[in-house]
Amino acid sequence: MAKCKTDCIERPLSLAFEKLGRVVGRYPYVFLILPICVAAALGAGFIFLKEREANDIEDQFTPVNGPAKLERAIVVENFPQSEEFSQLRLSSEGTFASLIITGLQGENILTEEAVNDIIELDRRVKSITTENTFQNLCAKTKGMCVSNAILDIINYTATEIDSLNITYPMNNGMFWGTTIGRVELKPDSSELTSAKAVRIFYFLDEKDEKENSDWLDGFLKLLSNYTDQKTVHVSYFTSISRQNELEANSDSIIPLFSVTYFLAITSSILSCMRLDCVRTKVWVAAFGVVSAGMAVLSSFGLLLFCGMPFAMTVATAPFLILGVGVDDMFIMISSWQKTEVNKAAEMRLAETYKEAGVSITITTLTDVLAFYIGLMTPFRSVQSFCMYTSTALLFCFIFNITFFGACLALNGRREKGNRHWLTCVKVPQATGDGGGCCVGGAYDVKTCKEFEMPMDSFFKNYYGPFLTRAWVKTLVCLVYAGYLAASIYGCFQMQEGLDVKNLAADGSYVGSYYDKEDEFFSAFGPNVMLVIKDEAFEYWSPTARESLDLCLKKFQDLTVADSDISPMSWLSAYMNTSLNLNNETQFKSHLTAFLNQSGFSQDVNFTNNQIHASRMFIQTVNIRTAIDEKNMLDAFRETAEKCENVDLIVYHPAFIYFDQYAVVVDNTIQNIAVATCAMLVISLVLIPNPLCSLWVTFAIASVIVGVAGFMALWDVSLDSVSMINLVICIGFSVDFSAHISYAFVSSEKSSANEKAIDAIYKLGYPIVQGAVSTIAGVVVLAAAKSYIFRTFFKIMFLVILFGAVHGIIFIPVFLTFLGTCSKSSVVVRHVW
Repeated sequence: MAKCKTDCIERPLSLAFEKLGRVVGRYPYVFLILPICVAAALGAGFIFLKEREANDIEDQFTPVNGPAKLERAIVVENFPQSEEFSQLRLSSEGTFASLIITGLQGENILTEEAVNDIIELDRRVKSITTENTFQNLCAKTKGMCVSNAILDIINYTATEIDSLNITYPMNNGMFWGTTIGRVELKPDSSELTSAKAVRIFYFLDEKDEKENSDWLDGFLKLLSNYTDQKTVHVSYFTSISRQNELEANSDSIIPLFSVTYFLAITSSILSCMRLDCVRTKVWVAAFGVVSAGMAVLSSFGLLLFCGMPFAMTVATAPFLILGVGVDDMFIMISSWQKTEVNKAAEMRLAETYKEAGVSITITTLTDVLAFYIGLMTPFRSVQSFCMYTSTALLFCFIFNITFFGACLALNGRREKGNRHWLTCVKVPQATGDGGGCCVGGAYDVKTCKEFEMPMDSFFKNYYGPFLTRAWVKTLVCLVYAGYLAASIYGCFQMQEGLDVKNLAADGSYVGSYYDKEDEFFSAFGPNVMLVIKDEAFEYWSPTARESLDLCLKKFQDLTVADSDISPMSWLSAYMNTSLNLNNETQFKSHLTAFLNQSGFSQDVNFTNNQIHASRMFIQTVNIRTAIDEKNMLDAFRETAEKCENVDLIVYHPAFIYFDQYAVVVDNTIQNIAVATCAMLVISLVLIPNPLCSLWVTFAIASVIVGVAGFMALWDVSLDSVSMINLVICIGFSVDFSAHISYAFVSSEKSSANEKAIDAIYKLGYPIVQGAVSTIAGVVVLAAAKSYIFRTFFKIMFLVILFGAVHGIIFIPVFLTFLGTCSKSSVVVRHVW
């Protein structure tokens, strides 16, 4: 049954590849030139690259259908932007520039000298002129530009600071927690004595995006060159800074492409090089890398033609494709070297395709399927990456069996003529396992095949027998136990979510600003909006108000809420008036006048004598880490759901980014589970022994746990960027473990140890070649100044390292313990 099962699938494919190999070998120039023409034609799609770029942070790095986006839609619908600006009531971050000002030596910032510097800096900022002035562009309240409380309270006079009495965090009904940071108070008092930092904002009216952008660019230019301050240090930021930095990041890795191709070509040539001047595979290895480059050019060009968005994360794909693309090349070269040298190139290529075709097809299927499953994620950046990468892998496969096959055939004709690899001049036939500059073309006269590569002999004669010794197996099991323990420990240390400051390059002013914000302004979190969206809610009813008060108390009792600061509630202020408001008619008749006089007009959607929605605000505290952000979001949403008789939602612009915490873990687990099941099905088809197929699934799980655990220990969080790589884990772990398991089952050796040695002999060197080439493809990203690219390198390094270690150490040893897999009744042809 096992043999029939394999033959029913494998034999037709093998025969089809054999015929294809014969055709490619017969007409190599056609299959050489045609792919080049296709790559050139499709590569023209790169003219659309600029217009296809999709680097909007919110669109690409937040969940597509995140709850906060729906909550924002409700807020925008019910509370449209007013002419009277209020930072507290913004439905988005707004358009702004900001400064965090600290003492040079960390001293008190509320001194006359420091405040003089602050006032001068403020004057310079407000004097920035582009096509318009700040006074014309600024957000206004009562016809005046929105000002900063710290400068207003001293009336822009530095000498006033010494006689200033400020209570903290509330002063005359105004919240100062986001304005002054790292404060010291008088003992047993809320009176402020000193502070380490001051933050000021410059908000712009959002009507004219172009002029605002020009002014913000002017602000950045001023601050990047501003050196007049004598006693203070300034960190600066604007609402367009993150976006600008993200877009600049992708440009920073372009110079690394040339280094990557050099490393890939060099490592490929070195791994395929022989001393024999005829049998060496220098040109074949070089063109294998060229084939991978053509695949990137063609696939990306095609998708750009089709209008597929090009996210920043896609910029890492060429590095991966280059590394993965040459893996199939090594398999084909390995199969070519096992053919008889005295046959025509056409026949050798047919045998190569017959031997390697099914294998590289399965490798491609597993990798492509892993990436297509990644399209299920709710992050557009991940979807874009997976689409471009999976398509590129398909083109890699196509070009390998056409373009690269043609290169093999032409190289075979050169070898058949015993011509030098560089000069193509015919050289004398070498005898024995040797060669040189003047002679070449040596082969084993007994088998009529090329001599084994030294590494193949090493795996067969030394490494395999060593690994199958009893004490070595025991040591391997102990090492694996340690690996698993460290991995599981790391999984429990994992942080969730993408910190937006990591979208900027290292050393960027954006990172400096966020660091100062975390250091000086993390005592208080966002002021969260509570929106009552029930049009039927009876605000005038004492019973309804009691339900609402109980609800507000639940929010106030949360550990993430500041119990010392009462909720900002228009209803409480309205009920504190001397009016009798327990009647609907009375309640509504006085409401408009109250709202206009009290400053709460933006908090109630009161139209056509109907309250459609209203909102209140709760101040949060101690939101210092990503875990705090996640816990706060969960706590507020859970509390909102538990409020009886009050239909409300919670919202803050930052929740758009916090939503990633709600989906990233569940979505990652879902993708991994689906992909693993799919890989299990493929391995069941590939390996005719169900128990051995389960070992492949075990290897997938083991590699994923290892990568997840060690990435946490390597300071990598679980976010939309690392999620991509965990999906990649599945494809790579299948590549290594499935083929080793298949080779073990397929081996005709009698004992389990001999089967393991045979499998390692056939696959050990190709696994090492593939691992080295893939790491060479991404290693330059370790030098990138961007978190996104460094994260990609770290996880790819872990994936390849652990995958290769499982393939050539753990799995062969574990398979020797599994007697069922070594039954001689299971005999099938090995595709390698």
